[in-house]
Amino acid sequence: MQVDALAVRIRPRSPMEAADLGARLCQSSVGSVYVCYGSTALPVVALALASYEIAGWLPWVVLWWAKPWLDRTVLFVLSRAAFGKRTLPADLWDARRAVWGRQLLHTWTLRRLSPWRSFTQPVYQLEGVSAWKARKRVLQIRRGRSGQALLMTSAFALAETSLTLAVASLAFWFAPAERAPDLGQVLFGEVSVFVALVLPVSYAVVVLFLEPFYVAAGFGMYLNRRSELEAWDIEQEFRRGFAS
Repeated sequence: MQVDALAVRIRPRSPMEAADLGARLCQSSVGSVYVCYGSTALPVVALALASYEIAGWLPWVVLWWAKPWLDRTVLFVLSRAAFGKRTLPADLWDARRAVWGRQLLHTWTLRRLSPWRSFTQPVYQLEGVSAWKARKRVLQIRRGRSGQALLMTSAFALAETSLTLAVASLAFWFAPAERAPDLGQVLFGEVSVFVALVLPVSYAVVVLFLEPFYVAAGFGMYLNRRSELEAWDIEQEFRRGFAS
Protein backbone atom coordinates (compact mmCIF):
# COMPACT_ATOMS: atom_id res chain seq x y z
CA MET A 1 0.00 0.00 0.00
CA GLN A 2 1.47 3.36 -1.09
CA VAL A 3 0.15 5.39 1.80
CA ASP A 4 1.75 8.61 0.60
CA ALA A 5 -0.18 8.32 -2.67
CA LEU A 6 -3.57 8.36 -0.94
CA ALA A 7 -5.66 11.38 -1.90
CA VAL A 8 -7.51 11.31 1.42
CA ARG A 9 -6.09 12.62 4.67
CA ILE A 10 -5.42 9.76 7.08
CA ARG A 11 -5.95 10.58 10.76
CA PRO A 12 -7.64 8.87 13.71
CA ARG A 13 -11.41 8.94 13.26
CA SER A 14 -14.40 7.40 14.97
CA PRO A 15 -16.15 4.69 12.90
CA MET A 16 -19.09 6.97 12.08
CA GLU A 17 -16.75 9.80 11.08
CA ALA A 18 -14.90 7.33 8.87
CA ALA A 19 -18.22 6.34 7.27
CA ASP A 20 -18.82 10.02 6.54
CA LEU A 21 -15.35 10.20 4.95
CA GLY A 22 -16.37 7.39 2.63
CA ALA A 23 -19.60 9.15 1.70
CA ARG A 24 -17.64 12.31 0.88
CA LEU A 25 -15.25 10.28 -1.26
CA CYS A 26 -18.27 9.00 -3.17
CA GLN A 27 -19.52 12.56 -3.61
CA SER A 28 -16.17 13.76 -4.90
CA SER A 29 -16.09 11.04 -7.57
CA VAL A 30 -19.84 10.88 -8.18
CA GLY A 31 -19.51 11.01 -11.97
CA SER A 32 -17.20 8.00 -12.23
CA VAL A 33 -19.16 6.08 -9.59
CA TYR A 34 -22.58 6.40 -11.20
CA VAL A 35 -21.45 6.01 -14.80
CA CYS A 36 -19.63 2.75 -14.01
CA TYR A 37 -22.23 1.54 -11.53
CA GLY A 38 -25.09 2.37 -13.87
CA SER A 39 -23.51 0.51 -16.77
CA THR A 40 -23.39 -2.60 -14.57
CA ALA A 41 -26.60 -2.23 -12.58
CA LEU A 42 -29.08 -1.18 -15.26
CA PRO A 43 -29.00 -4.55 -17.11
CA VAL A 44 -29.51 -6.31 -13.77
CA VAL A 45 -32.44 -4.02 -12.95
CA ALA A 46 -33.99 -4.69 -16.37
CA LEU A 47 -33.62 -8.44 -15.84
CA ALA A 48 -35.11 -8.18 -12.36
CA LEU A 49 -38.16 -6.23 -13.54
CA ALA A 50 -38.67 -8.64 -16.42
CA SER A 51 -38.85 -11.49 -13.91
CA TYR A 52 -42.18 -10.05 -12.74
CA GLU A 53 -43.80 -12.21 -15.41
CA ILE A 54 -42.65 -15.28 -13.48
CA ALA A 55 -43.66 -14.12 -10.01
CA GLY A 56 -44.58 -10.75 -8.54
CA TRP A 57 -42.06 -11.05 -5.70
CA LEU A 58 -39.13 -12.09 -7.90
CA PRO A 59 -37.89 -8.57 -8.89
CA TRP A 60 -37.32 -7.80 -5.20
CA VAL A 61 -35.34 -10.97 -4.65
CA VAL A 62 -33.18 -10.56 -7.77
CA LEU A 63 -32.24 -6.98 -6.89
CA TRP A 64 -31.65 -7.76 -3.23
CA TRP A 65 -29.51 -10.81 -4.00
CA ALA A 66 -27.45 -9.04 -6.68
CA LYS A 67 -26.32 -6.21 -4.38
CA PRO A 68 -22.95 -7.71 -3.26
CA TRP A 69 -22.00 -8.37 -6.88
CA LEU A 70 -23.02 -4.85 -7.93
CA ASP A 71 -21.09 -3.43 -4.96
CA ARG A 72 -17.85 -4.72 -6.45
CA THR A 73 -18.07 -2.17 -9.27
CA VAL A 74 -18.57 0.70 -6.83
CA LEU A 75 -15.69 -0.45 -4.64
CA PHE A 76 -13.39 -0.68 -7.66
CA VAL A 77 -14.14 2.93 -8.58
CA LEU A 78 -13.77 4.16 -4.98
CA SER A 79 -10.48 2.31 -4.47
CA ARG A 80 -9.06 4.23 -7.44
CA ALA A 81 -10.65 7.51 -6.32
CA ALA A 82 -8.87 7.14 -2.97
CA PHE A 83 -5.63 7.57 -4.93
CA GLY A 84 -6.97 10.46 -7.00
CA LYS A 85 -7.63 8.36 -10.10
CA ARG A 86 -10.69 8.81 -12.27
CA THR A 87 -12.36 5.63 -13.53
CA LEU A 88 -14.01 5.29 -16.93
CA PRO A 89 -16.17 2.41 -18.16
CA ALA A 90 -13.20 1.33 -20.27
CA ASP A 91 -11.10 0.93 -17.12
CA LEU A 92 -13.86 -1.13 -15.55
CA TRP A 93 -14.05 -3.31 -18.64
CA ASP A 94 -10.30 -3.88 -18.63
CA ALA A 95 -10.52 -5.11 -15.03
CA ARG A 96 -13.78 -7.04 -15.55
CA ARG A 97 -12.38 -10.42 -14.54
CA ALA A 98 -11.05 -9.15 -11.23
CA VAL A 99 -14.12 -7.02 -10.51
CA TRP A 100 -16.98 -9.22 -11.72
CA GLY A 101 -15.54 -12.71 -11.99
CA ARG A 102 -13.32 -13.22 -8.94
CA GLN A 103 -14.90 -15.04 -5.96
CA LEU A 104 -18.17 -15.22 -7.84
CA LEU A 105 -19.72 -18.05 -5.82
CA HIS A 106 -18.74 -16.50 -2.51
CA THR A 107 -20.13 -13.12 -3.61
CA TRP A 108 -23.54 -14.56 -4.51
CA THR A 109 -23.85 -16.71 -1.38
CA LEU A 110 -22.09 -15.93 1.90
CA ARG A 111 -21.43 -12.27 1.12
CA ARG A 112 -25.13 -11.69 0.59
CA LEU A 113 -25.84 -12.85 4.14
CA SER A 114 -23.14 -10.71 5.78
CA PRO A 115 -24.61 -7.86 7.90
CA TRP A 116 -21.40 -5.83 7.53
CA ARG A 117 -20.47 -6.67 3.97
CA SER A 118 -19.44 -3.16 2.86
CA PHE A 119 -16.98 -2.98 5.77
CA THR A 120 -15.27 -6.31 5.04
CA GLN A 121 -15.65 -6.46 1.24
CA PRO A 122 -12.35 -4.58 0.64
CA VAL A 123 -10.50 -7.45 2.31
CA TYR A 124 -11.83 -9.92 -0.24
CA GLN A 125 -11.65 -7.64 -3.26
CA LEU A 126 -8.64 -5.38 -2.71
CA GLU A 127 -6.16 -7.34 -0.60
CA GLY A 128 -5.67 -10.11 -3.15
CA VAL A 129 -6.46 -13.09 -0.90
CA SER A 130 -8.87 -15.95 -1.47
CA ALA A 131 -12.27 -15.95 0.19
CA TRP A 132 -11.26 -18.73 2.58
CA LYS A 133 -7.80 -17.41 3.49
CA ALA A 134 -9.28 -14.00 4.20
CA ARG A 135 -11.20 -15.27 7.24
CA LYS A 136 -8.50 -14.42 9.80
CA ARG A 137 -7.94 -11.04 8.20
CA VAL A 138 -11.67 -10.26 8.30
CA LEU A 139 -11.82 -11.20 11.97
CA GLN A 140 -8.93 -8.83 12.64
CA ILE A 141 -10.60 -5.99 10.75
CA ARG A 142 -13.92 -6.60 12.48
CA ARG A 143 -12.54 -6.90 16.01
CA GLY A 144 -14.14 -4.18 18.10
CA ARG A 145 -15.88 -2.70 15.04
CA SER A 146 -18.63 -5.20 14.21
CA GLY A 147 -21.22 -3.29 16.23
CA GLN A 148 -20.58 0.00 14.42
CA ALA A 149 -20.58 -1.74 11.04
CA LEU A 150 -23.89 -3.44 11.85
CA LEU A 151 -25.33 -0.10 12.99
CA MET A 152 -24.26 1.52 9.74
CA THR A 153 -25.85 -1.30 7.70
CA SER A 154 -29.06 -0.99 9.72
CA ALA A 155 -29.18 2.77 9.15
CA PHE A 156 -28.85 2.32 5.40
CA ALA A 157 -31.48 -0.44 5.41
CA LEU A 158 -33.94 1.90 7.16
CA ALA A 159 -33.09 4.71 4.76
CA GLU A 160 -33.59 2.38 1.81
CA THR A 161 -37.01 1.27 3.07
CA SER A 162 -38.13 4.84 3.78
CA LEU A 163 -36.98 6.13 0.41
CA THR A 164 -38.64 3.23 -1.42
CA LEU A 165 -41.98 4.00 0.21
CA ALA A 166 -41.51 7.71 -0.46
CA VAL A 167 -40.79 7.17 -4.16
CA ALA A 168 -43.67 4.70 -4.50
CA SER A 169 -46.05 7.19 -2.88
CA LEU A 170 -45.52 9.52 -5.83
CA ALA A 171 -47.73 7.19 -7.88
CA PHE A 172 -50.57 8.00 -5.47
CA TRP A 173 -49.81 11.70 -5.09
CA PHE A 174 -49.46 12.60 -8.76
CA ALA A 175 -51.92 10.20 -10.37
CA PRO A 176 -55.14 11.84 -11.68
CA ALA A 177 -57.92 11.58 -9.11
CA GLU A 178 -60.04 9.32 -11.28
CA ARG A 179 -57.09 6.98 -11.94
CA ALA A 180 -55.38 7.01 -8.55
CA PRO A 181 -54.89 3.44 -7.30
CA ASP A 182 -56.80 2.51 -4.18
CA LEU A 183 -54.49 1.45 -1.33
CA GLY A 184 -56.79 -1.35 -0.21
CA GLN A 185 -56.96 -2.71 -3.73
CA VAL A 186 -53.18 -2.50 -4.04
CA LEU A 187 -52.71 -4.51 -0.85
CA PHE A 188 -55.50 -7.04 -1.16
CA GLY A 189 -57.03 -6.91 -4.63
CA GLU A 190 -56.12 -7.27 -8.26
CA VAL A 191 -54.30 -4.32 -9.79
CA SER A 192 -52.86 -3.41 -13.16
CA VAL A 193 -49.34 -4.40 -14.08
CA PHE A 194 -48.30 -0.73 -13.88
CA VAL A 195 -49.49 -0.37 -10.30
CA ALA A 196 -48.00 -3.74 -9.31
CA LEU A 197 -44.62 -2.63 -10.64
CA VAL A 198 -44.60 0.66 -8.75
CA LEU A 199 -42.92 -0.78 -5.65
CA PRO A 200 -40.27 -2.87 -7.48
CA VAL A 201 -39.40 0.08 -9.74
CA SER A 202 -39.22 2.39 -6.72
CA TYR A 203 -36.94 -0.10 -4.97
CA ALA A 204 -34.70 -0.29 -8.05
CA VAL A 205 -34.43 3.52 -8.22
CA VAL A 206 -33.46 3.72 -4.54
CA VAL A 207 -30.89 0.92 -4.88
CA LEU A 208 -29.33 2.68 -7.87
CA PHE A 209 -29.07 5.91 -5.89
CA LEU A 210 -28.24 4.76 -2.34
CA GLU A 211 -26.10 1.65 -2.71
CA PRO A 212 -22.89 3.49 -3.76
CA PHE A 213 -23.04 5.51 -0.54
CA TYR A 214 -23.43 2.34 1.52
CA VAL A 215 -20.36 0.83 -0.15
CA ALA A 216 -18.46 4.09 0.32
CA ALA A 217 -19.34 4.28 4.03
CA GLY A 218 -18.03 0.76 4.56
CA PHE A 219 -14.89 1.54 2.56
CA GLY A 220 -14.24 4.60 4.71
CA MET A 221 -14.55 2.49 7.86
CA TYR A 222 -12.18 -0.07 6.34
CA LEU A 223 -9.54 2.57 5.56
CA ASN A 224 -9.83 3.93 9.08
CA ARG A 225 -9.48 0.45 10.59
CA ARG A 226 -6.37 -0.29 8.56
CA SER A 227 -4.96 3.05 9.60
CA GLU A 228 -5.46 2.05 13.23
CA LEU A 229 -3.85 -1.35 12.76
CA GLU A 230 -0.93 -0.23 10.60
CA ALA A 231 -0.37 3.39 11.75
CA TRP A 232 -1.05 4.79 8.30
CA ASP A 233 -1.49 8.31 9.63
CA ILE A 234 2.05 8.36 11.03
CA GLU A 235 3.53 6.80 7.90
CA GLN A 236 1.70 9.25 5.68
CA GLU A 237 3.01 12.26 7.58
CA PHE A 238 6.58 10.90 7.57
CA ARG A 239 6.55 10.18 3.85
CA ARG A 240 5.08 13.57 2.97
CA GLY A 241 7.48 15.30 5.34
CA PHE A 242 10.57 13.71 3.77
CA ALA A 243 9.20 14.16 0.26
CA SER A 244 9.01 17.90 0.81
